[in-house]
Amino acid sequence: MLKKILTWAIAIFIVFYLATQPVGAAHALHSAFSGLHSAGNSLSTFVNSL
Repeated sequence: MLKKILTWAIAIFIVFYLATQPVGAAHALHSAFSGLHSAGNSLSTFVNSL
């Protein structure tokens, strides 16, 4: 039951954040994808060096 409440609370917070701070949300999403891109490049460099 607690897990369900926390999930809903997080979802509501995300929607609220997107509605009130769209520029901040876009920046956070861009940073997250940039980090994933960097990790992917590092992983491919490692695999290629093997």
